[in-house]
This record gives sequence, C-alpha cells and structure tokens, in this order.
Amino acid sequence: MSMSKEISPWGFLPEGWKVSTIDAEKTQLFDYVANGSFASLAENVQYKQEEDFAVLIRLVDYNNDFKDNFVYITEHAYNFLGKSKLFGGEIIISNVGANVGTVFKAPYLKKPMSLAPNAICVKLKGNNEFYYYWFKSRIGQYLLNSLVSGSAQPKFNKTHFKSMPIPVPPIEEQQEIASILSSLDDKIAVNKKICENLEAQAQALFKHWFIDFAPFKNGKFVESELGMIPEGWRVGRLTEIAEYMNGLAMQKFPPLSADDAIPVLKIKELGQSQCDNNSDKCSKQIKPEYIIKNGDVVFSWSGTLMVDIWCGGICGLNQHLFKVTSDNYPKWFFFRWTKHHLSEFIRIAKDKAVTMGHIKRGDLEKAFVVIPDRNTLDKMSEVMENIHNQIINTRLESSRLSALRDTLLPKLMSGEIKV
Repeated sequence: MSMSKEISPWGFLPEGWKVSTIDAEKTQLFDYVANGSFASLAENVQYKQEEDFAVLIRLVDYNNDFKDNFVYITEHAYNFLGKSKLFGGEIIISNVGANVGTVFKAPYLKKPMSLAPNAICVKLKGNNEFYYYWFKSRIGQYLLNSLVSGSAQPKFNKTHFKSMPIPVPPIEEQQEIASILSSLDDKIAVNKKICENLEAQAQALFKHWFIDFAPFKNGKFVESELGMIPEGWRVGRLTEIAEYMNGLAMQKFPPLSADDAIPVLKIKELGQSQCDNNSDKCSKQIKPEYIIKNGDVVFSWSGTLMVDIWCGGICGLNQHLFKVTSDNYPKWFFFRWTKHHLSEFIRIAKDKAVTMGHIKRGDLEKAFVVIPDRNTLDKMSEVMENIHNQIINTRLESSRLSALRDTLLPKLMSGEIKV
C-alpha cells in the first residue's frame, strides 16, 4: 500500500488518510454526569432492581450479553437524564475502573435506555462501525490507555478524551473496512445463537430423560434413593461416572522460552471461553494430563463456579479448576450431570464463603446421578453426542473467525492491508 509522507502518532499514514481528533470529528459526546450536579442526579435518579420504564446500560450488562439483571429507572429519571439517552448501536467506552477502555455498542432493547455512570458515549462523522473497530484495535486501545490516570481507580475524563487523535480515511475505505470486520462479527453472533439453541435442546433432552423419565413412563419403575426410577437403572455418584483432576500452581512451571510457552487456563479464561494476551504463560513441558485441549470438560470449583466444554485451544490447567474425564461413560453424560448439580454446588460455595467460596471433593461424592442400562445409554448417546459435536464444531469455527478478525483488525486500521 502507498504511504503518504504525513506521519501520525502510530506511524506513516496511508495515501488519502488524515489525522484528526475526537473533538473535531464528534457529532455526539456525552456521559451520565452531563445531566446535572451530583446532588441533582441523586435527587432525581434512583436505581431499581424491579422492572420499570427504562434500562441503565452498564459495562456489567455488556459482559452479561445484555440478558438479565438490569438496573431500571423511572420515566421521570429517564427524562431527567435526557442528555444521555441511548437508542441502540452507539459506541460506549468505559472510562472508570479496572476495565477502563473497554469498548462496546449499546444494544437494541425493547425498552428505553440511558447511559449509566463510568462510561462515555461517542458518535463520530463518517462510519460509526469503522470507529467502533478503531477504538477496539491495538492502536485505539493504546491511545485510550495513554489517557488513563490514577492507580487506585484508573480513569480518564471527557476533556482528555476529546484530544485523542484518530484517523480519518476516505469514507469509502471506512465503509469497506467496517464491512469486512462486521461480517466476521455477524457470523460469530449467528454461531453463538446456534450454540445457545443447541444447548437448550441438550438441556431439554437431559431433563426429559433423567428428571422426568418421560420416554419410560409406560415401563416398570423401582424404588431408589432418589425415588422411583426405571427398572434396570441405578443411582450412583458424580465421582463414580467421572474423575475430577485438580490443576497445578502454574507459576511453578514458567516457560523456558517463547517456543515453550502455552497460556494458563484460569477462572477468568474459562469465563470468557478463551485465553488472551493478558493470560499467564506456563511451560508446555508439564505432564500431558494437565494440558487442556479443545473438547475437554473443565469445571472451576472455587470462586466463580462454572463448567464448560473448552474450545479455546491448548493451555495449561491451573489450580482451582478440575479437568473432568471418564474411561467408562460418554463425555456428554458426565458433563450434563456436572452441570445439573452446578446450582447446588454454587449454593454450597456461597454458604462456605469467607473470601472465596469453593466446594470440596466430598461435595462431588455426595452428588447423586441416575445411570441407565448400557443399551439405553448407547441409544441416548447417538442423539446427544451429535448435538454436543455440533456445539463444539460451531464454537471452534467462531474461534477461528475471531482469530482472523483479530489478525485483520490492526492491519486494516493501520492501512497495512488495502481493502
């Protein structure tokens, strides 16, 4: 690509691009406190947990995929916050707290929305999608982080944000770059919806078979510790159908070189379903059983309790996480039963919590499961393994698309690749 002689804070600019500032290019720039003094905000805006007229859009809602646990405000509060109304698609940047610099878009909800504290909303001339990806790019994140001050509470203000330099490519290039990146994100979003539907099917089937015993209602039932179960089935324990192997303190196994390094799978990585540039590294020379690969079942038993099928690539299993395996039962079977007991494990962990709640191996040993006869289990596997394989393959495709997007993003945003 032809580069001009004009230089920017991030290097030479492509032909036809120029550098401007947020202040010069903005059409909208606002935050929560634009609506009045702290005293007037406190007087006119009260947060409500029960559903009401409008939703306050927060970083935590983005992290929760805008699914539930919203904070609501009344119609009066919504009108008072007239300068920070959201309509969907606006660029929002967290400007206070540990996750300062996080960039996301306002959702399209079927309710009025308003921007919550600790974030800035910006709309710029040109293509809004292009600038959304610009702020998320390596260069955009670097420039946002350069604005941050404070150690106890990292933050940046609107005044400093206005001075941040941004590129202004020709509008046609903005549109083409945004189209490439958004098409990848759109496919990832479609895949996510597919996986959610498949997961709902799997959960419904599991309940149909093992909780309601619906397909077996016309057969004979016998007494058990869990009540009446189909004849030929039996009651067992989680630790009978699977092994739960705890991870290692991976800080004791540092990589010997860059070629020897693999990411460490901790609770954070399990929660976000991937490792990232901030993930710790460990040596790949650890024992093979502590290396996690795509398709492995992982269960965090401390802090935030989760169980998932890992699709984030090779990594080392850290302590506080179980690798769940079995020599005698199919993966879907022990995964579903572990997930079935998860809500009870979370309750146990909360009851024990002082600083960080957890469960013990004894809690696994007390968790009952219902085990069908082998012939019935094999027939169930024909259906369930197909669903689980579809989930894994779809998630792996999304991982590849995400990696492609993350590779293209800095190259497109710097002009290294011409669209």
